[in-house]
Amino acid sequence: METAITAAAMVESITRLRAAGCVFAEDEAEVLRAAATDETALRAMVERRALGEPLEQVVGYADFCGVRVRLLPGVFVPRVRSELLVRMASAAASAGSVVVDLCCGSGALGLAVRAQRPGIELHAADVDPVAVACARDNLGDNVYQGDLFDALPTGLRGRIDVLLANVPYVATRHIALLPAEARDHEPPTALDGGDDGLDVFRAVACRAGEWLAPRGIVLSEITGAQVETALAVAEDAGLAVDLGYDDDLEARVVRGQKTVGPVR
Repeated sequence: METAITAAAMVESITRLRAAGCVFAEDEAEVLRAAATDETALRAMVERRALGEPLEQVVGYADFCGVRVRLLPGVFVPRVRSELLVRMASAAASAGSVVVDLCCGSGALGLAVRAQRPGIELHAADVDPVAVACARDNLGDNVYQGDLFDALPTGLRGRIDVLLANVPYVATRHIALLPAEARDHEPPTALDGGDDGLDVFRAVACRAGEWLAPRGIVLSEITGAQVETALAVAEDAGLAVDLGYDDDLEARVVRGQKTVGPVR
């Protein structure tokens, strides 16, 4: 049953959102109306949104790549461009594949891949305890807290078929240029990739080989400006590399594969 929200309350909501600079005020007001239990709750949610909190955190979910992902305040909101990561991971996985969502945030990537490949063995990890709690809510078991590979059970070493590593890749000096929604309401650990944005990617690439199964792959999202350096980093780590891209999504994904012989 839909919550009874008066037309006057909706007009008030739209007016407040417009005044706050929300471009799609009418659409956002509808999303908030659907999530609100009553008009008092709607006003509180509208105010949170008007003060800059991401809409997805306000309503407690994000629709991403065909799945609904539960979100908590302060947890990284999955981006549309990350659908490319899901497509590439799903194409590489099959029933029985071991898939790890590293730097998982809410667990959105792993959840979407599992929806497309229900037979996988899925694990996820993040350094942020709030994100881990959120991911456990979305994924259930096999979600671990810790720094990159140190969070994973040692029994996964050498067994991972698909390693989704949606690591932070914004250069530190560019954090201040991000939209306030991200800069003020998402954890720095989910955004800051160091001087050139690739510090965490380097840490993943240099250890990926010991965790990947033979012919296993690691997938990591980057910017267009980082392509040349990121490919070189993965290649120096002994991985066979190529690049996935989707111009419509403005997405670039480095794909590194563990080889069983010399890289050609």
